[in-house]
Amino acid sequence: MANLTKRDLVIAISNETGLIQSDVFNVIQRTLDHITEALAKGEGVELRNFGVFDVRLTRSRVGRNPNQPDIDVPIPSRATVKFKAGKVMRQRVLLRTEELKSTQGHNGNTPE
Repeated sequence: MANLTKRDLVIAISNETGLIQSDVFNVIQRTLDHITEALAKGEGVELRNFGVFDVRLTRSRVGRNPNQPDIDVPIPSRATVKFKAGKVMRQRVLLRTEELKSTQGHNGNTPE
């Protein structure tokens, strides 16, 4: 299954609205730029019915090189972006549960 790209969004929105693709691209890009800038400043971003982006600090921990498992590698704490799906998204994605379970069963994979 292919991923939805920014280009796919531009084409779909342009076709649905009749707006010029370059205008749609500019709106999408500016939206993403504003979200990125807010997160870079440490602000959360809440998009109702879609989800919430939040900046969190990960713990420092000890990692291991798979090629040299005897050597400990310190991994420092760092800021990362966490996403929590909104109610509408969660409900729509939950509808795929049975389909994913049956697909994983056919591949021999077990659900995590």
